Amino acid sequence: MTARFPDGFLWGAAASAYQVEGSTTVDGRGESIWDAFAREPGAVANGETGDIACDHYRRWPSDVDLMAELGLSAYRFSISWPRLFPDGAGAVCGAGLGHYDRLVDALLDRGITPLVTLYHWDLPQALQETGGWRNRDVVDRFAAYADACFAAYGDRVRFWVTQNEPWIVGLLGHHLGLHAPGERDLAGAVRVMHHLLLGHGRAVRALRAGGSGGQAGVAFSLFPHYPASDAPEDRGAAEGSDGYVNRWFLDPVLRGRYPADMWQRYESVLGPLDFVRPGDLETIGAGADFVGVNYYTNRVMRAVPGHEPFGWKVAGAPEGTPVSGLGWPIVPDSLTDLLLRLRADYGDVPVLITENGAAFDDRPGADGRIRDDRRIRFLRDHLAAVHRAIERGAPVRGYFHWSLLDNFEWAMGYAPRFGLVHVDYASQARTVKDSGRYYARIAAANALPEAVDE
Repeated sequence: MTARFPDGFLWGAAASAYQVEGSTTVDGRGESIWDAFAREPGAVANGETGDIACDHYRRWPSDVDLMAELGLSAYRFSISWPRLFPDGAGAVCGAGLGHYDRLVDALLDRGITPLVTLYHWDLPQALQETGGWRNRDVVDRFAAYADACFAAYGDRVRFWVTQNEPWIVGLLGHHLGLHAPGERDLAGAVRVMHHLLLGHGRAVRALRAGGSGGQAGVAFSLFPHYPASDAPEDRGAAEGSDGYVNRWFLDPVLRGRYPADMWQRYESVLGPLDFVRPGDLETIGAGADFVGVNYYTNRVMRAVPGHEPFGWKVAGAPEGTPVSGLGWPIVPDSLTDLLLRLRADYGDVPVLITENGAAFDDRPGADGRIRDDRRIRFLRDHLAAVHRAIERGAPVRGYFHWSLLDNFEWAMGYAPRFGLVHVDYASQARTVKDSGRYYARIAAANALPEAVDE
């Protein structure tokens, strides 16, 4: 073994409720926006839904055994808001509350640290019908939901992710209409993103007021940016897109203010951002005890003259760059750049890699074994990139591979397979892939092997 990681480093895998649980109509669970969206013709590939998913709601005990078999020291999962509050508010549902209570206890019994996400995109449909995240009242509902979770599990859960990928929620869910709730409105999307961050701040304050000692952060979808050339206009495009994708979220949480250049861009198109009220930025700027990094690829940007104030486009990776099964460039060195940039710009806030992974077409061989060599190399290269950043001072405290199981991948349905564990969706049989065994070796040694081998 070489490249040892710090003592106490968390080796985890990740999932989210709608993507794995299934059982969408049992034990009093209410409808979520993804239940409604997935029923819309053409919304999800092949008309697929999360109605069954990985049947994790019923099979979680054996899935926890599987985590222990892999030697995971942590597991990131999300609580389904409509399982606890079927209508988004009111009395908490005892069956839903008990489900996650048992899951948390089972993880701790096996020495697995739970990292709990409060909002991983499954807003109760009842709240969507009142305007969803465009309606500022939903921030109050989210704060009450978060407080209920802290009261129920805060004595055992140390780490909380308040919001998962607020940029993706705004972009795909409310601007481009590709995710639930399927809205296409830039003004609404910018309002939604602000309310998500405001919900984060409210949750952080509630967690601290409760005195449990828990830590909270946002899982940001972060994309390192590079200009397609040294031309000033391309450098400007990369800086502008970085503000749109990264700084619009990092700055208010970690600096207590929105970046001035992006504020000006939005106001030039939308007019005054009067939904940002006095005191909001102080609430959002309650900060984060850690930064959650969801990293998949980078963005190489080219200027598009005449399309200001958003005059840029993704130019694509240089020729010869390897890509995942979804065509996403595989660029582990950019992860090192990102982690060092976070320390340089925002200080020594601890970092958790809350998602990192790639989809490949993993098929069992004749012997049933799944030889996913590309994912093994992806793991090796990205963990080496994390280690290089740690050696240079980046305060990374853990890594959560996306994902534990093959699962429902939102609008792409079940075709993309990100898991360390293969799921046969017809039988629900689980098979640990070679990458899962490789990851188990890393977790056990708290270090990388010198080479990728059998």
